[in-house]
This record gives sequence, structure tokens and C-alpha cells, in this order.
Amino acid sequence: MVFSSLLFLFRFLPCVLVIYFIAPGCFKNTWKNLVLFLASLVFYAWGEPVYIVLMLFSTVVDYINGGLAGYFINRNKKNAAKFFVFLSVFINLSLLGVFKYAGTGLALPIGISFYTFQTMSYTIDIYRGEAKPEKNIINFGAYVAMFPQLIAGPVVRFKDISVLLRERSTSLDKLSYGVTRFTTGLGKKVILANQAGEIFKTVTASQAGNLTTLSAWFGILMFSFQIYFDFSGYSDMAIGLMAIFGFRIPENFNYPYMSKSITEFWRRWHISLGTWFKEYVYIPLGGSRRGMARTFLNIFIVWFLTGLWHGASLNFIAWGMYFCFFLLIEKLGFLKILGRIPAVLSHIYAMIVVYGGWLLFAWEDITQHRVFLKAMAGMAEAGLSSNAAMYLFVSNVVLLIVLIIGSTDIPARAGAWICNKNEICKGLLQAVFVAVVFIISVSYLVNGTYNPFLYFRF
Repeated sequence: MVFSSLLFLFRFLPCVLVIYFIAPGCFKNTWKNLVLFLASLVFYAWGEPVYIVLMLFSTVVDYINGGLAGYFINRNKKNAAKFFVFLSVFINLSLLGVFKYAGTGLALPIGISFYTFQTMSYTIDIYRGEAKPEKNIINFGAYVAMFPQLIAGPVVRFKDISVLLRERSTSLDKLSYGVTRFTTGLGKKVILANQAGEIFKTVTASQAGNLTTLSAWFGILMFSFQIYFDFSGYSDMAIGLMAIFGFRIPENFNYPYMSKSITEFWRRWHISLGTWFKEYVYIPLGGSRRGMARTFLNIFIVWFLTGLWHGASLNFIAWGMYFCFFLLIEKLGFLKILGRIPAVLSHIYAMIVVYGGWLLFAWEDITQHRVFLKAMAGMAEAGLSSNAAMYLFVSNVVLLIVLIIGSTDIPARAGAWICNKNEICKGLLQAVFVAVVFIISVSYLVNGTYNPFLYFRF
């Protein structure tokens, strides 16, 4: 089950909302958290019933390890506490290793890369004294299995929402914000990402001999927009749903395609994952405190692991090393040079590098990389362009313009300018936006259009 489906929008979600708001908020939200926990298990089981056992196993294991780590920390027995942190990390990484990297042929449990990182951070934060053990296993189960952000994040650390698990409230403002944010994400996914994905699918379906330089560049450009609107759209929907349930979780995207360097890009893209690696890998390794050579090694380790996190295929490792190279170059002084040149040039540099990264990311089969790279370099067998390639480009110019504008903060600034802090205007504009986007999105879904979630495979 995915958020951008009629089943979720008109059956699952309405039922969960009704039961959730009927459930009493007493006993520190235990009943509401039970509703979320059970609903999340149903959501997860819809596609893979067998892996409910894995989800429950992770919940129980990390609940026990976190509790024992906290018990020994309170008694100043750090070595004993450290053992249970190690056990938690070992078990979680073992699960990832078996299902994601061992080549066992087992189906990859949906969302395992995300919820294992979350549960590892739970025990680590307890050991650091940054979080207290959750005594109520229902509350902890709700945290681990929370369906709004279970599948593709954002990666939510326990310390970010531990208080809200027990003490939260719902207001009209939160509901309004949540509905608007969810609908924005739905529109990004269904109206924009899916259409860009259709074009990329059309380009990649062409025989190598028919691929032109124009179609290769246009295809990768469409994949770049597809993965952005797909993933940021999912994050928006997750943030919106969590707001409806009374939670505030971290942002995951901040207009990354407006960046003027690769350093800036990775501060704006998949922010929660970058924060996780920074806090639990980069800083513990020494960060930038131990000299330039050690800093470079730490960056290399983080980006090798970032690539590996996405998958064991060589293309993901190469993707991580590719961005590691540019980040190191910028750290050596190129970032200062970028700050001195016209902003438009530094932006063009950043986007060309990013598009090159998506070329590596798009396929696990390196044969496709070579074909597209050759075509993008002007050595396509079919030449620089063709009637079919030109038709595909021209017929989608309007969509391209919408994608470009939609990936910037222009729509948000335009809305603020139109209303000029007038709350009535803002409310009306918001209501019209939600209605129009929702109706158009549902219309696309009724027609059964192309509707994958790219990050489900991670």
C-alpha cells in the first residue's frame, strides 16, 4: 500500500483517522499510540505479512536493549550499558546484512533501512544520555512502526519525538497544516514525479541505436525531477500525516536544486539521513577535529556507507564515491572559488555534477550508464537529435517549466506575496490549493497512471 493510492486515500486513512480521534487521550496517549501501532502493522502487512514478525522482533529487541542500557547508565556501569548498545547495533546491522546485502534471494522488507537506523539511534542516544528509555512498549512500538514515515523516512530519532509520544495535542491549525502538507506531497508525487518518470521510462525504453544526445540529457533531467518530487513528495506526505496525529518531525528537503555547490546540495537533500550519518558516524570518528587527513578519511567512510546504505550494487558505491570526490575538492578550496564567481555559474556547476550523480544512481546495470554517458557526450549512434527526440522535448516543455519552478521556492514566495500576510486570503488560497491539487491527483490515480515509489527499494 502506498500513500498515492485510492485504497490508502479513501479506505485505510479515513478508517485510521476515525478510530484515532475516537480513542481516548488518557494514560499519556497510550490508547492513541496503540491505534497507531496496530494501524502501522496493518499498513506494513498489506504488502508483506510475513515481515510483521521482523518488525515485532526489532521492536522487542531494541526495547529491551534500550531499557537495559538505561538501567546500567543510571547505575554508572558504562561498560555493561555499552554491551547492550553494541548488541542493538549488531542485531540491526545483521538484519540489514541478511536481507539487503547477503544475496540470499529473500525479498527486501519495506522500509528496513529506515527503521533499523531509527532503532539504533534509540539505544545510542540512551547511552549518550540524550534520551531516556521508553517504559511503555506500546509507545515504543508506535515509534518504530509509525506508518506515515515507516517506508521512506524522514529518519526520526527517538529523542526528537519522545515527549510527543506521551504528551501531544491536536488543533485546527495543526490539522490544516497537516492536510495542506500532505496534499502538497501528493501533488508532487502524482502530478509531477509520475509524469517525469513516464518520460524517463520512454527514453530508457528506446533501443541504444535510437538514443540521441538530446534524449539522453532530457531523460536524465526527467529522472532528476522524478526522484526529487517522488522522494520530497513522500516526505511532505509523511510530515503532513504526522502533523495530523500531533507530531512534528524533521524536514527532509530544502529546495536542493537551488544549490550552488555540492556541499550545499547535501545540506538540502535527504537532510534526516545526512544528520544521522553526521551524528552517529562522522562525529564519533572525530569529524574535522583531527587534522585534514583524518577529516578526509572520515568523509570517505561516511560517503562509502551512504552509497552502501542505498544498496550493495557497484553503482551505489560509485555514486557515493562520486559525491565524496566533489565534496573533498570543495573542502580543499574549490568552495571558496565558487563563492567568488557569479551565482548562476556556480549553480550550473552544481546541477551538472548532481545530474551526473543521478546517471550513476538510475540503474544498477552499468551497461545503461555507458550507453547514456556516451550519448550525453555527443557520441550517440543516432546523432545529436532526431524528430522523435525533438517531439518528446517540445511536447513536454510546459511540464519541464512547471518542474523547474516547482523545485524552487518561487511558488511559496508567490503565495506569500499574493496574500501579503492577510490571514483570510492565506486561508482561502490554501483551501483552493488543497482542493484543486487533491482533485487532479485523484483523477490521475483513477486513470491508473504510472505510480511507483522509487525509495521503496531502499
